[in-house]
Amino acid sequence: MDGPHPYSILCMTIPNQLPDANGHFGIYGGRYVAETLMPLILEVERAYNAMKIDPAFHAEFADLLKYYVGRPSPLYFAERLTEHCGGAQIWLKREELNHTGAHKINNCIGQILLARRMGKKRIIAETGAGQHGVATATVCARFGMECIIYMGARDIERQKPNVFRMKLLGAKVVPVTSGAQTLKDAMNEALRDWVTNVADTYYLIGTVAGPHPFPEMVRDFQRVIGDEVKAELQTRFGKLPDSLVACVGGGSNALGLFYPFLNDASVKIWGVEAAGHGLDKQHAASLLKGTPGVLHGCRTYLLQTADGQIDEAHSISAGLDYPGIGPEHAWLKDSGRVEYVAVTDTEALEAFKLLAAIEGILPALESAHALAYVLKAAPKLPREHLMVMNLSGRGDKDIFTVAEALGVTI
Repeated sequence: MDGPHPYSILCMTIPNQLPDANGHFGIYGGRYVAETLMPLILEVERAYNAMKIDPAFHAEFADLLKYYVGRPSPLYFAERLTEHCGGAQIWLKREELNHTGAHKINNCIGQILLARRMGKKRIIAETGAGQHGVATATVCARFGMECIIYMGARDIERQKPNVFRMKLLGAKVVPVTSGAQTLKDAMNEALRDWVTNVADTYYLIGTVAGPHPFPEMVRDFQRVIGDEVKAELQTRFGKLPDSLVACVGGGSNALGLFYPFLNDASVKIWGVEAAGHGLDKQHAASLLKGTPGVLHGCRTYLLQTADGQIDEAHSISAGLDYPGIGPEHAWLKDSGRVEYVAVTDTEALEAFKLLAAIEGILPALESAHALAYVLKAAPKLPREHLMVMNLSGRGDKDIFTVAEALGVTI
């Protein structure tokens, strides 16, 4: 092969990058898992480190991203949205045009290749909005592996199209009826499954959370988003973006966009959490309103009581309805490199409707949170300012939720 492969993203580095050898981003991250899981976690780390330096992996990963996923995803100038805001130029990184309709497939392709390398035949995953479940079921179908998806019963009800898609793809969808019956509870059940089926099972985690090496690994597979943005803007304009915006639930789509720019001090970065009904009411803003603690194998910011009991999160978006955050986001908040903000359910709904009306694009409700903040920030910025927002998923899956919120019967 002549020169670096266009998708050899795992070979690229960022100076002073984290985590350290033990999976820590400052005081966050690490490995807080059951004793029975530790040998498997270490096996995952060894296999991932070996895969990162294997040219055969890079070639196969690149081929699948291009011919199966459909990368590179377009970077689209939202002309009418820009005119509506009257300020910065708004560019949308169109991850919703990927196969399966979201950014999740990038990570699933990488992890299914790792699972195959490790000889695992049974794949489990958690999902909230259903996009990670669909992407996991998709790669399991592609590679002929058994697929079990844990999903909160409440999320199953509000994400019916994605549940049906998963079943069509051959996955078994297991309803989780404990707790709030949402993403946190689905992840709890997936971890219980993994503890009892360590020999043949691989847990394909969907976000930059969980025990090391998952936060690092998922980020590395998703950084293709930011690498493509950087390369395209350099080619078209010879410059970096002036700002980046992405929604933050667990945080994989955001880190995928942000990571390649963390050492570019000129680039302003905003991560947008879900304010739900309001930051003084029910919400999912772990960074803005949470405190450090341990959940799902890592130390990070959590919504929790004074005695460490996990509070229930709320967001109209199933993919943001999580009481924690990836540990790298916790470190980025404390370091000040990324500014984290929040928008409400109502603001996200208005942004959803606006993008549909003036750009002909239905965004996922997750992405609509990022868009709602763009609508606040862009009008205050000059015309020459290049603002890139990650349109992390498409909104087909959310039409029932949106209709219910708007009082419409489908």
